[in-house]
Amino acid sequence: MLSSDEIAAYHRDGYVIPDFRVPAEVLESIKARHAELLAKRPDFRDYCPALLDHDRGFVDYAHNAAIIDMIEQLIGPDIALWNMSFFAKPAGNGKRTPWHQDGEYWPIRPLATCTVWLAVDDSTPENGCLRVIRGSHKTQALKAHRTVDADDVTLHQELEPDTYDETQAVDIVLKAGQFSLHDVYLLHGSEANTSPRPRRGMTMRFMPTTSLFDRDLAREKARVQAKSVDHSARPVWLMRGVDRHGANAYVNA
Repeated sequence: MLSSDEIAAYHRDGYVIPDFRVPAEVLESIKARHAELLAKRPDFRDYCPALLDHDRGFVDYAHNAAIIDMIEQLIGPDIALWNMSFFAKPAGNGKRTPWHQDGEYWPIRPLATCTVWLAVDDSTPENGCLRVIRGSHKTQALKAHRTVDADDVTLHQELEPDTYDETQAVDIVLKAGQFSLHDVYLLHGSEANTSPRPRRGMTMRFMPTTSLFDRDLAREKARVQAKSVDHSARPVWLMRGVDRHGANAYVNA
């Protein structure tokens, strides 16, 4: 469970690194499953935006009672898993992730998600760790984004340069098996990996079931955002509690 200080840090800073570590055997299982996916889909070498569209076995890693207990402390007892993704960043030429807010991409209303960002490898400044601007979530509003038309990025929407101050960024340094939790409005990004070590990270996206996963909005975002992913057919799992919104459709957990 998160301590009271960790809960306070999450709400104050927009993120927290719990005192918790996923076992080594779980990490090896994730690596093996990811390698199987890449063998079938080499186009996912840098980024797979929707793991569960391609291998629903990844959901097993989200069924971790300790992790869900922490999520409950932050967003309440009624919890849905609506996506998982993989930012692989291979050694030597792993792509950067532009500064952004997750909520710019996501078809959730009201907009609410706590992301688990699991370090599958050690994640450091040298190999392109996650960087965040502490407290940037507090307005609970989306800032202006623009389209990135480039091949060296994992995502194609980025914050307008005048909406943030990169000198305020802090590095989220994690050992393999550690994870951070971050708010849907937090400003974050990461640099390219030019180091000799890979930097694999797997995300789990949890929302409170008071929100709707809006498939019509997903189709509209895919239509208007260049190079965006269509989330409209995404499977959603009820992980704990009940559906408070009443209009969400779930697959069997």
